[in-house]
Amino acid sequence: MSGEQTSIDSNYNGETVETVSKKRSPKVDINILLNKVRLEKKKEKIEGYIFLGLIGGVVLIGGIIVSL
Repeated sequence: MSGEQTSIDSNYNGETVETVSKKRSPKVDINILLNKVRLEKKKEKIEGYIFLGLIGGVVLIGGIIVSL
């Protein structure tokens, strides 16, 4: 018996497919999913601007130090 099989057996709690399917929501709202994706893209764009600003600041400070 491999280690993978042992871990699968230890995580098994006896739930059937029927009980798992009852826990899921029957409908998924596509608008909620799209809003989550848009929010993630917006956060990534803001992070990019912050990173660009930090690099610009380092270049600016480095230029000031070198010119002195």
